[in-house]
Amino acid sequence: MELNAAFAARSYGAARPITAPDPLGSTDGGAQTAAGRFAETFAQTLARAETTAGDVMAGNGDPHALVAALSEAQLAVETTVAVRDRVVEAYLEILRMPV
Repeated sequence: MELNAAFAARSYGAARPITAPDPLGSTDGGAQTAAGRFAETFAQTLARAETTAGDVMAGNGDPHALVAALSEAQLAVETTVAVRDRVVEAYLEILRMPV
């Protein structure tokens, strides 16, 4: 097998388009869009809970819907905190790796 600088440069050049970031943003369901969808859903859940709470305080909403919306918001916050804790834990584990 030939291992020289020209071979390495050709291999790197062939692999470069695969590893290059997409400047226009990826729409194929990658990790960035999944995180974006997660954040958007989280924000919508909290907004829905706030709207329902406002309706109930104004006397126009159902108290049972308020309890359901607040439970959903609490679950979303707990899930987000758990994901954040896992990410921080993984980051700290990477920092502890010997170089």
